[in-house]
Parts: sequence; C-alpha cells; structure tokens
Amino acid sequence: MAIIELTDLEKIYKDEDVETPALRGVSFSMKGGEFVAVMGPSGSGKSTLLHVMGFLDRPTNGEYYFEGKKIDEFSDDELARTRNKKMGFVFQSFYLLPRTTVLENVKLPLSYSGIKGSLQQELAEKAIEAVGLTDRINHLPSQLSGGEKQRVAIARAIVNRPSLIFADEPTGNLDSKSGQVIMEILQKLNKQGHTIILVTHETYTAQCAERIIKMRDGKIEEDIKVAQQHLAEKDHFVK
Repeated sequence: MAIIELTDLEKIYKDEDVETPALRGVSFSMKGGEFVAVMGPSGSGKSTLLHVMGFLDRPTNGEYYFEGKKIDEFSDDELARTRNKKMGFVFQSFYLLPRTTVLENVKLPLSYSGIKGSLQQELAEKAIEAVGLTDRINHLPSQLSGGEKQRVAIARAIVNRPSLIFADEPTGNLDSKSGQVIMEILQKLNKQGHTIILVTHETYTAQCAERIIKMRDGKIEEDIKVAQQHLAEKDHFVK
C-alpha cells in the first residue's frame, strides 16, 4: 500500500480577488521506505507540495490519501496526532530555541506526546547520538556551527521515531562539507527504514535520493528513478 497517494492535487492561494495557483494537478504515489527528492526552481511549487503532504496546509482541490485514508476524513485532532507521531520535519532555517540546550530542543516534540520524562530523556539522547552530537548535548544553539544546528534539527525530527521525514532545503544554509554530512545522515536514516521526502533545488543533493520528481510551474515535469549504479557510487555515505 502506498504511504502517500495524490491525485490531481491543486493548491490555489487567494489574495482578495487575485488567485495564484501553486499546484496544478499533481499526481503521484510513494511507498514506505522510499527516498524521494522533489526538485525545481523557486516558485515551482515544491515547498507547497511538502506543506500539503505534511498536513501543514490543505489542498484546494484533488485527493490526498495518507496510509490509505483520505485526509478529508481526518479530524483536526487526528491530523495533529498523525503529524506529531508519524512525521518529522527538517527545515532550512533550523528553528531551534536559542536559549535552550541541544537536549531540550530535541525533547520538545516529546512534550506533546504524553511520553514520561525518563523515557523522554532516553529517546532524546538516542536521537542526539544518532546524529553524532553527544558531546554537544548541553550546548546552546549559539555555540554550534550551522551544520551542527541542522543535525540537532534532524535529531528533533526523529526523536518521536516517525515513519516519514520531510526535509525542506536542509542543506540550503550550509557549506558543501556540512551539507554532505547532512545528506549522509538522511541516507542512513533511509537505510534504517525511514521514508524520506527531500525538497531541494540542488542537483547533487537530489541525486542522493533513489527517485527524483522534477517540478515546474506547479506541475510534475519528470518522475525518474536514479540509476542504481549511481546509488552504488554514493553508498559509501552510509557505511
């Protein structure tokens, strides 16, 4: 069964009498465990698509099924619970609390999950270890590099052990070396069973995925599988 299935999805933003279409009949599906990159220039609709798939925005028209259930059938509470427990989000701008330690930033999603304090600590420590930042656990964001901040954001995204991770331009604010580290972590998470949806305008970043969806003007132009030999060349990232 597809984890995500979209059919003729449209998103139209309205400002007074002006309508601006951001998505124009987008259709595709993806199975659990895939690593999909959504590429396109600025204004192509890729971030809007991520926001709709991540329950951060509602489509104007079309159908969206998540794990076989039409999102129109989700209550607002169900949408919030699903987003918290089954989805993790990584954004270009990190969105860390500046006066809060790495540990407390990573624990934040757990405070909405009803998980007890002792288990919160354990889960947060494991997530921080997974991104290689145990030695920074009590640091503040101001004491971290850009790449380290993004690794904290990834730890926060995976602390609830979600099945699906959305990454919106996760390397956009980073130098190439730090960006490569982030992509290595995302590839490793995918190898461990997480479904990854990556939004990017960078070709080298998109090629870390196994499937690339190219968008332009709110439509899908191409939906291609990355050559297996190309993935094999990049497999050193996750060893």
